[in-house]
Amino acid sequence: MKTITIRDLRQRWPATERSLQTEKELIITRDGEPVARLVRIVPEPPQRPRWNPEAHKQWLKKTWSGKPVRLTDKYLLADREDRKLSDSK
Repeated sequence: MKTITIRDLRQRWPATERSLQTEKELIITRDGEPVARLVRIVPEPPQRPRWNPEAHKQWLKKTWSGKPVRLTDKYLLADREDRKLSDSK
C-alpha cells in the first residue's frame, strides 16, 4: 500500500491517478496519520442486450399491424415502366 499526503493529492492529482492504475488503494495521510483510503474502481463495460428475433417479430407486428410493406415493389415497377426496352440493330 502506498501513502500520499493530502497536499500531494491536491497538487499532484494526475500522478496520483496514474499510481492508482497500478496500486489497488492509496492511504491518504495528514501530519503523518492516516485519514482516508482512496480505492480504485474499475467500471464494468455495459452489457448489450442480445438481439431477439421473436421480440423483433412482435414489434413489427405491432408497428405494421401485420401488413407487409410493399413500397419497394411499387417504386421498382414505376422505375421499370419509365424505361423502354428497344431493339437496336
